[in-house]
Amino acid sequence: MNTNGVFHIESTIKIKNTSADAWNELVFYFIPNMSTKKNAPQLEYPSTINFKKVEINEKNVSFKLDKDTLKLPLSSNIQPKKETVVHFSYDFTLPEKGLRLTKSGNNYFLAQFYPMLATYRNHKWNKEKYQLRGESYHTGFSDFKITYDIPKEFTITSTSQNDEYPSENRGSFEINNVKEVFISILKNPKFVLKKENNVSIRVFGMENDIELYKEISDVALDALNFFQQNIGPYPFKQLDIVLGEMGMEYPGIITAGSIYNSQQVSSEALKNMVVHEIAHQWFYAIISNDSFNDAWLDEGFANFAESLYYFSSTKEKVPYNLIKRPSKELVVNLPIDKYRNNQSSYIYGESMNMLWKLFEKRGGINKAKEFLKTYYQLYKFKELNTQEFVRFTKAYFNLKDNSDFEGWLKLN
Repeated sequence: MNTNGVFHIESTIKIKNTSADAWNELVFYFIPNMSTKKNAPQLEYPSTINFKKVEINEKNVSFKLDKDTLKLPLSSNIQPKKETVVHFSYDFTLPEKGLRLTKSGNNYFLAQFYPMLATYRNHKWNKEKYQLRGESYHTGFSDFKITYDIPKEFTITSTSQNDEYPSENRGSFEINNVKEVFISILKNPKFVLKKENNVSIRVFGMENDIELYKEISDVALDALNFFQQNIGPYPFKQLDIVLGEMGMEYPGIITAGSIYNSQQVSSEALKNMVVHEIAHQWFYAIISNDSFNDAWLDEGFANFAESLYYFSSTKEKVPYNLIKRPSKELVVNLPIDKYRNNQSSYIYGESMNMLWKLFEKRGGINKAKEFLKTYYQLYKFKELNTQEFVRFTKAYFNLKDNSDFEGWLKLN
Protein backbone atom coordinates (compact mmCIF):
# COMPACT_ATOMS: atom_id res chain seq x y z
CA MET A 1 0.00 0.00 0.00
CA ASN A 2 1.36 3.41 -0.89
CA THR A 3 0.65 6.72 0.86
CA ASN A 4 -2.19 7.47 -1.60
CA GLY A 5 -4.11 4.35 -0.64
CA VAL A 6 -3.26 2.43 -3.80
CA PHE A 7 -2.64 -1.28 -3.28
CA HIS A 8 -0.35 -3.35 -5.43
CA ILE A 9 -1.05 -7.08 -5.17
CA GLU A 10 1.05 -10.04 -6.27
CA SER A 11 -1.01 -13.18 -5.70
CA THR A 12 0.41 -16.64 -6.41
CA ILE A 13 -1.95 -19.59 -6.00
CA LYS A 14 -1.01 -23.26 -6.07
CA ILE A 15 -3.99 -25.37 -7.07
CA LYS A 16 -4.36 -29.14 -7.03
CA ASN A 17 -7.15 -30.87 -8.94
CA THR A 18 -8.59 -33.27 -6.36
CA SER A 19 -11.66 -34.06 -8.48
CA ALA A 20 -12.06 -36.97 -10.89
CA ASP A 21 -12.51 -34.61 -13.85
CA ALA A 22 -10.01 -32.90 -16.15
CA TRP A 23 -10.42 -29.11 -15.95
CA ASN A 24 -10.47 -26.91 -19.04
CA GLU A 25 -10.81 -23.67 -17.08
CA LEU A 26 -10.26 -22.20 -13.64
CA VAL A 27 -12.95 -20.12 -11.94
CA PHE A 28 -12.30 -17.57 -9.20
CA TYR A 29 -14.32 -15.09 -7.21
CA PHE A 30 -12.93 -11.59 -7.66
CA ILE A 31 -15.19 -9.60 -5.38
CA PRO A 32 -13.33 -6.24 -5.60
CA ASN A 33 -14.84 -5.87 -9.08
CA MET A 34 -18.29 -5.52 -7.52
CA SER A 35 -17.39 -2.10 -6.07
CA THR A 36 -16.16 -0.51 -9.30
CA LYS A 37 -18.06 2.31 -10.99
CA LYS A 38 -19.53 -0.13 -13.53
CA ASN A 39 -20.92 -2.54 -10.94
CA ALA A 40 -21.64 -0.13 -8.07
CA PRO A 41 -22.80 3.14 -9.68
CA GLN A 42 -24.37 4.20 -6.37
CA LEU A 43 -20.93 4.67 -4.79
CA GLU A 44 -19.57 8.22 -4.84
CA TYR A 45 -16.05 6.87 -4.49
CA PRO A 46 -15.93 3.39 -6.13
CA SER A 47 -12.93 1.12 -6.33
CA THR A 48 -10.54 1.00 -9.28
CA ILE A 49 -8.80 -2.13 -10.60
CA ASN A 50 -5.93 -2.47 -13.04
CA PHE A 51 -4.64 -5.95 -13.89
CA LYS A 52 -0.97 -5.95 -14.84
CA LYS A 53 -0.45 -9.63 -15.52
CA VAL A 54 -2.09 -13.05 -15.26
CA GLU A 55 0.06 -16.16 -15.65
CA ILE A 56 -0.40 -19.92 -15.46
CA ASN A 57 2.84 -21.79 -14.82
CA GLU A 58 4.77 -18.60 -15.68
CA LYS A 59 3.07 -18.12 -19.07
CA ASN A 60 0.83 -15.13 -19.78
CA VAL A 61 -2.81 -16.06 -20.28
CA SER A 62 -6.03 -14.29 -21.14
CA PHE A 63 -8.89 -14.01 -18.68
CA LYS A 64 -12.52 -12.96 -18.55
CA LEU A 65 -13.87 -10.85 -15.67
CA ASP A 66 -17.65 -10.50 -15.43
CA LYS A 67 -19.10 -9.10 -12.21
CA ASP A 68 -17.32 -11.13 -9.50
CA THR A 69 -16.55 -14.12 -11.78
CA LEU A 70 -12.96 -14.38 -13.00
CA LYS A 71 -12.44 -17.17 -15.55
CA LEU A 72 -9.16 -18.44 -16.93
CA PRO A 73 -9.51 -20.72 -19.97
CA LEU A 74 -6.77 -23.38 -20.15
CA SER A 75 -4.76 -24.24 -23.24
CA SER A 76 -4.26 -27.74 -21.83
CA ASN A 77 -6.45 -29.48 -19.28
CA ILE A 78 -5.44 -29.90 -15.66
CA GLN A 79 -5.73 -33.60 -15.06
CA PRO A 80 -6.87 -35.18 -11.78
CA LYS A 81 -4.23 -35.12 -9.01
CA LYS A 82 -2.12 -32.60 -10.98
CA GLU A 83 -1.07 -29.17 -9.72
CA THR A 84 -0.82 -25.82 -11.41
CA VAL A 85 0.35 -22.37 -10.32
CA VAL A 86 -1.56 -19.19 -11.16
CA HIS A 87 -0.13 -15.71 -10.66
CA PHE A 88 -2.05 -12.43 -10.61
CA SER A 89 -0.53 -8.94 -10.55
CA TYR A 90 -2.85 -5.96 -10.17
CA ASP A 91 -3.39 -2.55 -8.56
CA PHE A 92 -6.59 -1.46 -6.89
CA THR A 93 -8.11 1.15 -4.62
CA LEU A 94 -10.80 0.55 -2.03
CA PRO A 95 -14.23 2.13 -2.32
CA GLU A 96 -15.62 4.41 0.34
CA LYS A 97 -18.83 3.13 1.96
CA GLY A 98 -18.20 -0.22 0.36
CA LEU A 99 -19.51 -3.53 1.64
CA ARG A 100 -16.83 -5.24 3.77
CA LEU A 101 -14.08 -4.27 1.29
CA THR A 102 -13.94 -0.57 2.08
CA LYS A 103 -12.07 2.56 3.09
CA SER A 104 -13.61 4.14 6.19
CA GLY A 105 -12.08 7.43 7.28
CA ASN A 106 -8.35 6.77 7.52
CA ASN A 107 -8.75 3.00 7.81
CA TYR A 108 -8.74 0.24 5.20
CA PHE A 109 -10.60 -3.04 5.43
CA LEU A 110 -9.48 -5.78 3.06
CA ALA A 111 -12.09 -8.53 2.79
CA GLN A 112 -11.95 -10.93 -0.18
CA PHE A 113 -9.39 -8.66 -1.83
CA TYR A 114 -7.58 -11.45 -3.73
CA PRO A 115 -8.75 -13.95 -6.38
CA MET A 116 -10.49 -16.75 -4.45
CA LEU A 117 -10.74 -20.14 -6.12
CA ALA A 118 -14.28 -21.47 -6.27
CA THR A 119 -15.02 -25.02 -5.14
CA TYR A 120 -15.52 -27.73 -7.75
CA ARG A 121 -18.26 -30.31 -7.25
CA ASN A 122 -20.81 -32.35 -9.19
CA HIS A 123 -18.58 -32.02 -12.28
CA LYS A 124 -18.71 -28.22 -12.39
CA TRP A 125 -17.40 -25.09 -10.70
CA ASN A 126 -19.60 -24.14 -7.76
CA LYS A 127 -19.78 -20.42 -8.54
CA GLU A 128 -23.07 -18.67 -7.92
CA LYS A 129 -24.26 -15.17 -8.80
CA TYR A 130 -23.09 -12.38 -6.48
CA GLN A 131 -25.62 -11.32 -3.84
CA LEU A 132 -25.52 -8.05 -1.94
CA ARG A 133 -26.88 -9.63 1.24
CA GLY A 134 -25.43 -12.80 2.66
CA GLU A 135 -22.25 -14.60 1.65
CA SER A 136 -22.48 -15.61 -2.00
CA TYR A 137 -18.93 -16.98 -2.11
CA HIS A 138 -17.65 -20.30 -0.85
CA THR A 139 -14.03 -21.43 -0.56
CA GLY A 140 -12.23 -24.45 0.82
CA PHE A 141 -9.62 -24.56 3.56
CA SER A 142 -6.21 -23.33 2.37
CA ASP A 143 -2.76 -22.36 3.61
CA PHE A 144 -1.66 -18.73 3.21
CA LYS A 145 1.54 -16.73 3.31
CA ILE A 146 1.19 -12.95 3.22
CA THR A 147 3.96 -10.40 2.85
CA TYR A 148 2.97 -6.77 3.35
CA ASP A 149 4.43 -3.26 3.10
CA ILE A 150 2.26 -0.41 4.45
CA PRO A 151 2.93 3.28 5.24
CA LYS A 152 4.55 4.10 8.59
CA GLU A 153 1.55 5.71 10.27
CA PHE A 154 -0.55 2.53 10.01
CA THR A 155 -0.79 -0.74 11.92
CA ILE A 156 -2.06 -4.06 10.61
CA THR A 157 -4.54 -6.49 12.18
CA SER A 158 -5.42 -9.72 10.42
CA THR A 159 -6.36 -13.38 10.50
CA SER A 160 -2.82 -14.08 11.75
CA GLN A 161 -2.58 -15.05 15.41
CA ASN A 162 0.88 -13.47 15.62
CA ASP A 163 0.02 -9.84 14.87
CA GLU A 164 1.52 -7.36 17.33
CA TYR A 165 0.37 -3.88 18.23
CA PRO A 166 1.63 -1.63 16.89
CA SER A 167 2.72 -3.78 13.99
CA GLU A 168 5.82 -3.45 11.90
CA ASN A 169 5.18 -1.70 8.61
CA ARG A 170 6.88 -4.44 6.67
CA GLY A 171 6.49 -8.08 7.50
CA SER A 172 4.96 -11.44 6.69
CA PHE A 173 2.85 -14.08 8.33
CA GLU A 174 1.64 -17.57 7.58
CA ILE A 175 -1.68 -19.13 8.53
CA ASN A 176 -2.79 -22.65 7.68
CA ASN A 177 -6.11 -24.38 7.23
CA VAL A 178 -8.39 -21.33 7.02
CA LYS A 179 -11.15 -20.48 4.56
CA GLU A 180 -9.97 -16.92 3.90
CA VAL A 181 -7.73 -14.13 5.14
CA PHE A 182 -8.92 -10.71 6.32
CA ILE A 183 -6.68 -7.68 6.88
CA SER A 184 -7.46 -4.29 8.35
CA ILE A 185 -5.00 -1.41 8.13
CA LEU A 186 -5.70 1.09 10.89
CA LYS A 187 -4.47 4.59 11.67
CA ASN A 188 -4.08 5.41 15.38
CA PRO A 189 -6.80 3.10 16.74
CA LYS A 190 -7.70 2.88 20.41
CA PHE A 191 -6.56 -0.46 21.77
CA VAL A 192 -7.56 -2.80 24.61
CA LEU A 193 -5.89 -6.13 25.39
CA LYS A 194 -7.26 -8.88 27.62
CA LYS A 195 -5.59 -12.26 28.03
CA GLU A 196 -6.68 -15.43 29.81
CA ASN A 197 -6.00 -19.15 29.34
CA ASN A 198 -3.36 -18.44 26.67
CA VAL A 199 -5.80 -16.60 24.39
CA SER A 200 -5.51 -12.83 23.83
CA ILE A 201 -8.56 -10.71 23.02
CA ARG A 202 -7.53 -7.51 21.22
CA VAL A 203 -10.15 -4.78 20.73
CA PHE A 204 -9.52 -1.95 18.26
CA GLY A 205 -11.84 1.06 18.15
CA MET A 206 -11.87 4.38 16.37
CA GLU A 207 -13.64 6.37 19.11
CA ASN A 208 -12.26 7.49 22.47
CA ASP A 209 -14.38 5.04 24.48
CA ILE A 210 -11.90 2.82 26.29
CA GLU A 211 -14.41 1.82 29.00
CA LEU A 212 -16.79 0.39 26.40
CA TYR A 213 -13.92 -1.42 24.71
CA LYS A 214 -12.94 -2.96 28.06
CA GLU A 215 -16.52 -4.14 28.56
CA ILE A 216 -16.51 -5.65 25.08
CA SER A 217 -13.23 -7.44 25.79
CA ASP A 218 -14.75 -8.89 28.98
CA VAL A 219 -17.85 -10.15 27.15
CA ALA A 220 -15.74 -11.49 24.28
CA LEU A 221 -13.44 -13.43 26.57
CA ASP A 222 -16.36 -14.85 28.56
CA ALA A 223 -18.11 -15.96 25.34
CA LEU A 224 -14.90 -17.40 23.89
CA ASN A 225 -14.31 -19.43 27.06
CA PHE A 226 -17.91 -20.65 27.06
CA PHE A 227 -17.73 -21.79 23.44
CA GLN A 228 -14.44 -23.55 24.04
CA GLN A 229 -15.83 -25.39 27.06
CA ASN A 230 -19.12 -26.34 25.43
CA ILE A 231 -18.24 -26.79 21.74
CA GLY A 232 -14.51 -27.30 21.31
CA PRO A 233 -11.09 -25.59 21.24
CA TYR A 234 -10.57 -22.26 19.49
CA PRO A 235 -7.67 -22.93 17.10
CA PHE A 236 -5.71 -19.68 17.55
CA LYS A 237 -3.97 -17.93 20.43
CA GLN A 238 -5.45 -14.54 19.52
CA LEU A 239 -8.81 -13.07 18.50
CA ASP A 240 -9.04 -9.54 17.12
CA ILE A 241 -12.21 -7.41 17.33
CA VAL A 242 -12.31 -4.32 15.10
CA LEU A 243 -15.15 -1.96 15.97
CA GLY A 244 -16.92 0.60 13.83
CA GLU A 245 -17.57 -1.54 10.77
CA MET A 246 -20.27 -3.92 9.61
CA GLY A 247 -20.72 -6.98 11.83
CA MET A 248 -18.87 -9.78 10.08
CA GLU A 249 -16.81 -12.86 10.81
CA TYR A 250 -13.43 -13.96 9.47
CA PRO A 251 -11.02 -16.60 10.81
CA GLY A 252 -9.25 -15.16 13.85
CA ILE A 253 -10.76 -11.68 13.50
CA ILE A 254 -14.22 -10.09 13.52
CA THR A 255 -15.67 -6.66 12.82
CA ALA A 256 -18.69 -5.18 14.59
CA GLY A 257 -20.64 -1.94 14.71
CA SER A 258 -23.46 -1.88 12.18
CA ILE A 259 -25.61 -4.05 9.92
CA TYR A 260 -25.22 -3.38 6.18
CA ASN A 261 -23.98 0.19 6.57
CA SER A 262 -26.92 1.24 8.74
CA GLN A 263 -26.38 3.51 11.73
CA GLN A 264 -24.12 2.29 14.52
CA VAL A 265 -25.88 0.02 17.00
CA SER A 266 -26.23 0.62 20.75
CA SER A 267 -23.56 -0.57 23.17
CA GLU A 268 -25.65 -3.57 24.29
CA ALA A 269 -26.48 -4.52 20.71
CA LEU A 270 -22.79 -4.16 19.89
CA LYS A 271 -21.87 -6.65 22.62
CA ASN A 272 -24.51 -9.08 21.31
CA MET A 273 -23.11 -8.68 17.80
CA VAL A 274 -19.62 -9.45 19.06
CA VAL A 275 -20.84 -12.68 20.69
CA HIS A 276 -22.61 -13.71 17.48
CA GLU A 277 -19.53 -13.08 15.34
CA ILE A 278 -17.34 -14.98 17.83
CA ALA A 279 -19.71 -17.96 17.53
CA HIS A 280 -18.87 -17.95 13.81
CA GLN A 281 -15.31 -18.93 14.70
CA TRP A 282 -16.85 -22.39 15.19
CA PHE A 283 -19.71 -22.29 12.68
CA TYR A 284 -18.10 -21.17 9.42
CA ALA A 285 -14.40 -20.91 10.31
CA ILE A 286 -13.98 -24.42 11.77
CA ILE A 287 -17.12 -26.29 10.68
CA SER A 288 -17.59 -25.23 7.09
CA ASN A 289 -20.65 -25.05 4.84
CA ASP A 290 -21.60 -23.55 1.50
CA SER A 291 -22.91 -20.16 2.60
CA PHE A 292 -24.85 -19.62 -0.64
CA ASN A 293 -26.76 -22.90 -0.64
CA ASP A 294 -26.74 -23.77 3.08
CA ALA A 295 -26.38 -20.44 4.90
CA TRP A 296 -28.47 -21.64 7.83
CA LEU A 297 -25.72 -24.06 8.86
CA ASP A 298 -23.49 -21.19 9.92
CA GLU A 299 -25.95 -18.36 10.68
CA GLY A 300 -28.53 -20.55 12.40
CA PHE A 301 -25.88 -22.40 14.39
CA ALA A 302 -24.14 -19.14 15.35
CA ASN A 303 -27.48 -17.80 16.62
CA PHE A 304 -28.09 -21.10 18.38
CA ALA A 305 -24.68 -20.98 20.10
CA GLU A 306 -25.20 -17.32 21.01
CA SER A 307 -28.55 -18.10 22.64
CA LEU A 308 -27.00 -21.10 24.41
CA TYR A 309 -24.39 -18.74 25.88
CA TYR A 310 -26.98 -16.26 27.15
CA PHE A 311 -29.49 -18.77 28.50
CA SER A 312 -27.08 -21.22 30.14
CA SER A 313 -27.00 -18.96 33.20
CA THR A 314 -30.80 -18.77 33.47
CA LYS A 315 -33.40 -21.20 34.78
CA GLU A 316 -35.09 -21.58 31.41
CA LYS A 317 -34.95 -25.13 30.17
CA VAL A 318 -35.39 -24.58 26.42
CA PRO A 319 -35.10 -20.97 25.17
CA TYR A 320 -36.13 -21.77 21.60
CA ASN A 321 -38.99 -19.30 21.22
CA LEU A 322 -36.66 -16.30 21.00
CA ILE A 323 -37.72 -14.54 17.85
CA LYS A 324 -40.94 -13.77 16.04
CA ARG A 325 -41.80 -16.81 13.96
CA PRO A 326 -42.09 -16.25 10.20
CA SER A 327 -44.86 -17.84 8.20
CA LYS A 328 -44.38 -21.44 7.15
CA GLU A 329 -44.18 -20.28 3.54
CA LEU A 330 -40.49 -21.18 3.17
CA VAL A 331 -37.96 -23.59 4.61
CA VAL A 332 -34.66 -22.39 6.13
CA ASN A 333 -32.19 -24.10 3.77
CA LEU A 334 -32.96 -22.53 0.42
CA PRO A 335 -30.18 -20.80 -1.56
CA ILE A 336 -29.94 -17.19 -0.42
CA ASP A 337 -31.23 -15.83 -3.75
CA LYS A 338 -34.57 -17.59 -3.16
CA TYR A 339 -35.53 -15.32 -0.27
CA ARG A 340 -36.94 -11.83 -0.57
CA ASN A 341 -36.48 -9.38 2.31
CA ASN A 342 -37.19 -12.15 4.82
CA GLN A 343 -33.85 -13.95 4.53
CA SER A 344 -32.86 -13.27 8.13
CA SER A 345 -36.19 -14.46 9.57
CA TYR A 346 -35.59 -17.92 8.17
CA ILE A 347 -31.81 -18.37 7.97
CA TYR A 348 -31.05 -16.75 11.34
CA GLY A 349 -34.27 -16.92 13.34
CA GLU A 350 -36.38 -19.90 12.37
CA SER A 351 -33.38 -22.19 12.01
CA MET A 352 -32.31 -21.34 15.56
CA ASN A 353 -35.83 -21.90 16.88
CA MET A 354 -36.10 -25.27 15.17
CA LEU A 355 -32.69 -26.37 16.43
CA TRP A 356 -33.95 -25.69 19.96
CA LYS A 357 -37.10 -27.67 19.14
CA LEU A 358 -34.88 -30.73 18.68
CA PHE A 359 -33.86 -30.47 22.35
CA GLU A 360 -37.27 -29.61 23.80
CA LYS A 361 -37.96 -33.21 24.85
CA ARG A 362 -34.40 -34.50 24.70
CA GLY A 363 -32.59 -32.91 27.61
CA GLY A 364 -32.74 -29.18 26.90
CA ILE A 365 -29.65 -27.02 27.36
CA ASN A 366 -27.38 -29.76 28.70
CA LYS A 367 -28.20 -32.04 25.79
CA ALA A 368 -27.59 -29.16 23.38
CA LYS A 369 -24.07 -28.77 24.77
CA GLU A 370 -23.37 -32.49 24.40
CA PHE A 371 -24.71 -32.40 20.85
CA LEU A 372 -22.44 -29.49 19.86
CA LYS A 373 -19.35 -31.15 21.32
CA THR A 374 -19.95 -34.30 19.27
CA TYR A 375 -20.83 -32.24 16.18
CA TYR A 376 -17.58 -30.28 16.55
CA GLN A 377 -15.43 -33.38 17.02
CA LEU A 378 -16.85 -35.02 13.91
CA TYR A 379 -16.90 -32.06 11.52
CA LYS A 380 -14.06 -29.74 12.60
CA PHE A 381 -12.19 -28.48 9.53
CA LYS A 382 -14.63 -30.30 7.28
CA GLU A 383 -17.62 -29.20 5.26
CA LEU A 384 -21.17 -30.45 5.57
CA ASN A 385 -24.55 -29.71 4.01
CA THR A 386 -28.17 -30.06 5.13
CA GLN A 387 -28.35 -33.71 4.17
CA GLU A 388 -25.28 -34.53 6.27
CA PHE A 389 -26.68 -32.56 9.21
CA VAL A 390 -29.90 -34.60 9.01
CA ARG A 391 -27.96 -37.85 8.76
CA PHE A 392 -25.86 -36.95 11.82
CA THR A 393 -28.83 -35.76 13.88
CA LYS A 394 -30.91 -38.85 13.12
CA ALA A 395 -28.00 -41.07 14.17
CA TYR A 396 -27.27 -38.97 17.30
CA PHE A 397 -30.87 -39.10 18.55
CA ASN A 398 -31.68 -42.49 17.01
CA LEU A 399 -34.56 -40.97 15.03
CA LYS A 400 -36.56 -43.40 12.91
CA ASP A 401 -37.95 -40.94 10.38
CA ASN A 402 -37.70 -37.32 9.16
CA SER A 403 -40.64 -35.93 11.09
CA ASP A 404 -38.43 -33.64 13.20
CA PHE A 405 -37.20 -31.91 10.04
CA GLU A 406 -40.36 -31.72 7.99
CA GLY A 407 -41.73 -28.25 7.36
CA TRP A 408 -38.50 -26.36 8.05
CA LEU A 409 -35.88 -28.19 5.95
CA LYS A 410 -35.93 -29.21 2.32
CA LEU A 411 -34.70 -32.79 2.48
CA ASN A 412 -34.30 -34.01 -1.11
